[in-house]
Amino acid sequence: MSIYLDHASTTPLRREALEAMLPYLSEHWGNPSSIHHSGRRARQGLDEARESVAMLLGAKPREIVFTSGGTESDNLAISGVAWAASARGRHIVTTAIEHKAVLQECALLGRHGFDVTYVGVDGDGLVDPEAVAAAINERTVLVSVMAANNEVGTVQPVAEIGSICRARRVAFHVDAVQAAPFLPIDVNAWQADVVSISGHKLYGPKGIGALFVRQGTAMVPLLQGGAQERQRRAGTENVAAAVGLATAFALAADEAMLTAESSRLSGLRDALLAGLTVIPGVHRTGHATQRLPNSASVVIDGIEGGDLVAALDLEGIEASTGSACTTGSVEPSHVLLAMGIDAERARGSLRLTLGRENTEADVVATIDAVERGVARLRAAAPAREPAEAPAAMSAAPSV
Repeated sequence: MSIYLDHASTTPLRREALEAMLPYLSEHWGNPSSIHHSGRRARQGLDEARESVAMLLGAKPREIVFTSGGTESDNLAISGVAWAASARGRHIVTTAIEHKAVLQECALLGRHGFDVTYVGVDGDGLVDPEAVAAAINERTVLVSVMAANNEVGTVQPVAEIGSICRARRVAFHVDAVQAAPFLPIDVNAWQADVVSISGHKLYGPKGIGALFVRQGTAMVPLLQGGAQERQRRAGTENVAAAVGLATAFALAADEAMLTAESSRLSGLRDALLAGLTVIPGVHRTGHATQRLPNSASVVIDGIEGGDLVAALDLEGIEASTGSACTTGSVEPSHVLLAMGIDAERARGSLRLTLGRENTEADVVATIDAVERGVARLRAAAPAREPAEAPAAMSAAPSV
């Protein structure tokens, strides 16, 4: 038995995306910046991919920048916009639960003279738009809020936040990496100025991402060199990967397929959460309904999440404790801590993210495997000593 439940980490490459890529790996291998026939043929493929991605986002082709993935898209969005606007102000607003690609780039800017305000979230991981509005001041040049959280799946009110930013004339970035396979993305409805997506989260290839940059939004490039991507991202474009991303994104965003697959996955997700939370000491994390259709996340008392993931792997079930970028860290998830979950309980996190190939049988088998794994790990755990009383209380009172 093999059950893959880590689609928030990466997804299998769709056959259609692979087939679309193959000609650009074999026949049309030219440099798209070259003016001869081979270069022009490669440029045609790149241009068609750009037009497709732009249409799916509600953007113009010239507003799309191809990158190496979600991390680069986020880095370029944060630093590129912030540095371009730095003469006007050096203040950024983001949230405490963003992906590390956003948080660490903000921290880097903080070491170079920028001020960063980290807005908190409630116990469901939901951001209050009014808290974002309150954090904006006359020096704010950028607000960055993810569309959906990569660990607990909570979907954020980005359109409302975008409206606030537009009214305050502050650039708005949305990390839509996790949302892109499941939510319709309209950069105009969101009133976003910069939006990040990644190929391998939506059944496209790894090593490719895209960044929407609204026309008129100034940006300082991270990579210096050639004039590719309208001088916003130097380096020879990965044409085959861009074609694969565009193909996979078009399939994922097809309205009828998106509605049907989201409904199917929501049913599986709800059944999975219902079965897991019957197990004593298992608690759902993330919003009950305002969450991605494929995302089931819990914390489990009395175990370490990494131990359970290893136990499930032995049974052929592939899962994670949270973000793939931080799995293996001994520190509890910053997302769970920001949601008010204490550090000890947060260490028992388990993230199960469903995909196109998962079935009801997978859900039943996973619930059974988690129940067995939790029971074994709790039975093997050493008995805990009672906590020592504080020094002031341990001595007998004086008379």
